[in-house]
Amino acid sequence: MSTVLSPSIATEKKSTATMRALVFRGPNQIAIEHVAIPKAGPGEAVIRVTLTTICGTDLHILKGEYPVRPGLVIGHEPVGVIYELGVGVTGYEVGDRVLVGAITPCGQCNYCLGGDLAQCGGPIGGWKFGNTINGAQAEYLLVPSAQANLAKIPDELTDEQVVLLADIASTGISAAESANLQIGDTVAVFAQGPIGLCATAGAKLKGASLIIAVESDPVRTRMSKRMGADIVLNQNEVDVVEEIKRLTGGKGVDVAIEALGTQATFENALRVLRAGGTLSSLGVYSGKLAIPAEPFAAGLANQKIITTLCPGGKERMRRLIELVRHGRLDLVPLITHTFSLDKIVDAYKLFGERLDGVIKVAIRP
Repeated sequence: MSTVLSPSIATEKKSTATMRALVFRGPNQIAIEHVAIPKAGPGEAVIRVTLTTICGTDLHILKGEYPVRPGLVIGHEPVGVIYELGVGVTGYEVGDRVLVGAITPCGQCNYCLGGDLAQCGGPIGGWKFGNTINGAQAEYLLVPSAQANLAKIPDELTDEQVVLLADIASTGISAAESANLQIGDTVAVFAQGPIGLCATAGAKLKGASLIIAVESDPVRTRMSKRMGADIVLNQNEVDVVEEIKRLTGGKGVDVAIEALGTQATFENALRVLRAGGTLSSLGVYSGKLAIPAEPFAAGLANQKIITTLCPGGKERMRRLIELVRHGRLDLVPLITHTFSLDKIVDAYKLFGERLDGVIKVAIRP
């Protein structure tokens, strides 16, 4: 479908139109600025963002722990309404409500055709929003490879019901999928932040018999049980390695999920893993990560360590939407705070410092 505006009007009107967006200028330097509204080229779409969020990865960017270029609009969890369609995008109309995954594969490169959609074009290449192109913490968003990435939202679902599917739900649930979690497996999930909570929900969806979460925050502990944890251990009160070994009859868990990205949680996940088990790592690590020889059994215990970047693309989003639509997954309780785009810097402070029982912050442009 061609663009909604006639070419002569579109060029003149949109060349002068601006929008509000959160712009990264350097470590610990973000601010709302006025930038040009993007224009859809062939195969692209522009959506008017109706709801987005702040992710833990955005905090890594803000702190300078994950480098992106100054001047970039950040954010990668968008829900919106199609504002403009570029030539070649079919099956959609201006005004359609859509969810776009944080990962936007092209669907055509060797990585995509081989099934590694998140690695589109090369390592971590599927993650474009707020990484290599302007992101979603703005009033409008340019969506690349739109045909492969626009997932229509059923009328009966609200923005709040689906926005967390774009990243944290897809990422969290992928931990159990990548680990090939089997019905009846025992699982330990280290850390119950937004990703860890979704990993807990994913383990339940995949049929785990016993889910042991590790978390000290009382708000997140309660939410963990709501998401499906059978037992939540406070690492400040018990030796979690010894307790998980006791709960599993000394064997260890079939699947250990690391959802924080620290040396300590990675090591503990390895220490509670049975021989032949799988450590499914979701954490974003900075600095060096070491594998201790003793719990790794010198590399001879048939253990697997697997990493996963958030699965994306419209089919992944459609499947997750169906889980929500049929009542199998409810993530709305994770949204504890909502801010306008003008107040997003305040939202970053609240989320980054974990104030007021925050779990996930929604931003409404």
